[in-house]
Amino acid sequence: MTQNAVDSVKESDIPNLVEVWEASVRATHHFLTDADIAVFRPLVRDHLFGFLNMACVRDADGKVAAFIGVAQHKIEALFVQPKFFGLGIGRQLVKYAIDQWQVTDVDVNEQNDQAVGFYQKLGFQVCGRSETDGLGKPFPLLHLSLSPQ
Repeated sequence: MTQNAVDSVKESDIPNLVEVWEASVRATHHFLTDADIAVFRPLVRDHLFGFLNMACVRDADGKVAAFIGVAQHKIEALFVQPKFFGLGIGRQLVKYAIDQWQVTDVDVNEQNDQAVGFYQKLGFQVCGRSETDGLGKPFPLLHLSLSPQ
């Protein structure tokens, strides 16, 4: 897949976004059970459009290949369809969010080593930790901030 332009997200994309979210989570969040994913799926579906800013990259068929959701100056969601891992799409969306929406922060599941390394390569540094996720579940979060350049 060649580097495609960053595009806006439409409400009609939500079913596709949920598919991308679930495929990405199943490929990277090995600590989650099927029951955990079942709990999160309706929350993701019902709250995706609550972000102040959303953007995506589409595949050759016009389907969402990856998306990012930002609230305030914080990345709240970044998910890439696994078949597009390693092609620079996630990096493209993060750089877009930094440039367009002045992103400075992100929380990452501590057990998701790939994501922690990904953000660190982009200049984010761990600045804190929580024992639980935003829903109070026992999935520790690392709080990362973008290092001043």
